[in-house]
Amino acid sequence: MTGEDELEALRQAMPPTAPSNASVDWDQFGRSWGKQFPSDYCRFIDVYGYGSIENYLEVLKPEPEGTVTENSDMANETEVAREAWSWVRKAPELAEARPELIAWGGDASADLLCWDASDEDPDRWPVLVYNRDDGLWRRYDCGMVQFLVRVLRGGFDECPLGDLSLWGRESAIFLNRDEEERRWEAGLDPWTGEPDPYAGMFGP
Repeated sequence: MTGEDELEALRQAMPPTAPSNASVDWDQFGRSWGKQFPSDYCRFIDVYGYGSIENYLEVLKPEPEGTVTENSDMANETEVAREAWSWVRKAPELAEARPELIAWGGDASADLLCWDASDEDPDRWPVLVYNRDDGLWRRYDCGMVQFLVRVLRGGFDECPLGDLSLWGRESAIFLNRDEEERRWEAGLDPWTGEPDPYAGMFGP
């Protein structure tokens, strides 16, 4: 399956709900990290943006390396992942690995979803997941988009994540952060589209 096929499979399972909330100069972005990024990831961000799948799995905001702040996404989670690598157990296939971790996602189970960005070809970067429930790093030999498709299809030997919310469900909703906020401000529960009885109760 090509990258375009994988993205189309994801679009079928998870149709975009709004235009992307991210406009990224990928050449400049890549220079900040000292490497170009996987083409499937770039296409995902261009189509979907950054935000949440079913209010469980968060695709992080693309950020230049070094922009670690209290509110940062990719840069901060990358630092967390690199620290976790130093002490968390590894599955056998990672016993001798010395990955160059870059985080692209996280979830409500506090798992970390990363690439091993060691390969010069970014389209060959595997996904590495720190599953906090298992206390273990594992490698999945696929790209980010294929990883999401396989989670939704139940296409691994077991769920890579700490919760079964997305596992094998075939279809899902993705809301980028701007669209989620827009729905809240409209008085709707972002995930059901129903009026939110608490809308406006905690505002100014």
